[in-house]
Amino acid sequence: MPGSLVKLVAPDGTYDKVPLEKDSIVVKVMQTRVKSLSQFPSITEGLDENMKYMEQMAKQAMTEGDKPDFILFHEFPLTGYSGGTRQEKLPFTIEIPGPETARIGNIAKACDCYIIFGSYVRDATWPDHILSINTVIGRDGNIAKTFWKSRNIKRIYKDREITTTTIEAVRDAYRKKYGIEEEFPVLRTEFGNIAVSTVQFDPFIYAAFAMRGTEIMLRTATLFAQEDVIFTAWSNDFYSAMANFTLPVSTGYNAGESLIVNPHGKILAKHPSKEEDGIVEAKIPIAAFRKDRTIPNYALEMTKPVFEQYQQEIPINHLNMKKDKLPKTGAAMKELMDSISRYNPPKKAN
Repeated sequence: MPGSLVKLVAPDGTYDKVPLEKDSIVVKVMQTRVKSLSQFPSITEGLDENMKYMEQMAKQAMTEGDKPDFILFHEFPLTGYSGGTRQEKLPFTIEIPGPETARIGNIAKACDCYIIFGSYVRDATWPDHILSINTVIGRDGNIAKTFWKSRNIKRIYKDREITTTTIEAVRDAYRKKYGIEEEFPVLRTEFGNIAVSTVQFDPFIYAAFAMRGTEIMLRTATLFAQEDVIFTAWSNDFYSAMANFTLPVSTGYNAGESLIVNPHGKILAKHPSKEEDGIVEAKIPIAAFRKDRTIPNYALEMTKPVFEQYQQEIPINHLNMKKDKLPKTGAAMKELMDSISRYNPPKKAN
């Protein structure tokens, strides 16, 4: 069915949902350390140790505080982040489904909750691409939904660009395979409508998720900005949680401080540390929030003439190429973007 005929947003402000199982739900955010697979003697040992730590933290979430309905891990609990070329990074990814999602499924069943985690992923359908995917495991232990990263932030580094493949980077092929409605998917659960994303500093992306009926925006990111989480929740009228990993303060990175925010930008819970592991917890009155709710009121008609003339710097589908042509390094990715930039001169990192 052509994209124009697929119903993505209702014109009367309503949105699709399923009946709620209860009036209030509990979200728990897992702030945990990150260990890269490249640091272990073998990938198998690394995955096993990281998985055991996820199991340990999930057990803690089940036995401390209120029973969770959603457990949100950060972007790299299983694989960590590994440097190197594309071919060097590919082994430090997982497949979905795979043994790791099966083990996490056992945790979800034991907890009777949804578990969400991010990871770098390889997929034979997308040979040599490194995918950034958030996976939602359902209460039955099965994969309920996978969320590709919508797009990467660009021009943030002076000497490189992020090489992972996003929806934007292969949009036409992605749309042909999965459908236009999967570009901004929403998982309608008995605990509310959720979406998951690793995108940062991108208001249009989150507005699109809100238009599609997102009520709880679960975010997995690395070294995020609190202001981004607060403003995004406030401007799009949804609850939001952000899971970050921990690093020693001595590294100079702004890790930790995971948080949960309400639709008015109020912080409901926040971990006080940048380097200590722990759990952030908040109750969400989902039934009261949903009652008489419509999607946000955006100034789309007023701004549409400007948007129609705007041209983004990097063309969509920029990684829709043969696998041997894919940029092998962050520096090569920057060379590609500089070469296809629509701006004169190409935009530079701040």
